[in-house]
Amino acid sequence: MASFRQCVLCLPLMFCAAATVSAQERPYFVTYTHYLEEPGNLEVALANTTGVPKNDHAVYNAPWLELEYGLTGWWTAELYVETVTTTRDGSGFTGWRWENRFRPLRGEHRVNPVVYVEYESINEASRIQKEIVGSGGVAYEPIAELRDHPARELEAKLILSSAARAWNLSENLIVEKNLSADEGVEFGYSVGVSRPIGTLASGTTCHFCAENFVAGIEAYGGLGSTVSFDKDQQRHYVAPVLAWHVTDRSTLKASVGVGLTGSSDRCLVRMGWSYELSLRGGK
Repeated sequence: MASFRQCVLCLPLMFCAAATVSAQERPYFVTYTHYLEEPGNLEVALANTTGVPKNDHAVYNAPWLELEYGLTGWWTAELYVETVTTTRDGSGFTGWRWENRFRPLRGEHRVNPVVYVEYESINEASRIQKEIVGSGGVAYEPIAELRDHPARELEAKLILSSAARAWNLSENLIVEKNLSADEGVEFGYSVGVSRPIGTLASGTTCHFCAENFVAGIEAYGGLGSTVSFDKDQQRHYVAPVLAWHVTDRSTLKASVGVGLTGSSDRCLVRMGWSYELSLRGGK
């Protein structure tokens, strides 16, 4: 019950904290849209996942750093570095990820596909939960023990994203293969819908105008593997999201994901900040 109250108390914090997103910065934490980084721009982002588990397991924080660079108009690459700290089970470095997103079609279409490929060099202590695949809950052993179990993984996503007036609707199908263990091929999903709170520009410099805020909701979870479907062990979450475009280059966003299954944590509180730099002499 105490953990549930923690989740509820995080809700007002989420909205106060989103008290910075460039026009194309996705408000979601798990779901990807079809927007890529502008060529020559580097986005530096810091984010954190706070997990409130069930059954008196230790609360944890899993911060990570993102460096995203627009190589071309159709190719964006990103490096992640992640860690974890807990209230009782220790702390430690949990690995890195190298992500690439490719957009095969130019211009806007009714449905805009993006191909995503990522290599992960992490360990079993990883808890950022940038995606959720397969079955089974988070491992709650001491972090020092979990770090002794490396996981080299290859992940692919099919991203389908649509823009209709002010709305965005995105669906991601996730396929992941652990190269370090025989776990079969694992599956997952995420889907998100969002829109700006206001759609008419004020015509003046305004940090708190409605058009600078984007609200939405995303759902994500694992769908078993080729070895076992394990419906009762899957993790699924639904999370309201809120983003604030403080400036043209700076973004602050937050969400509170509520666990829907027995294997899910009670909630996942996520906070993120990003800043975009032009490395080719642009504004």
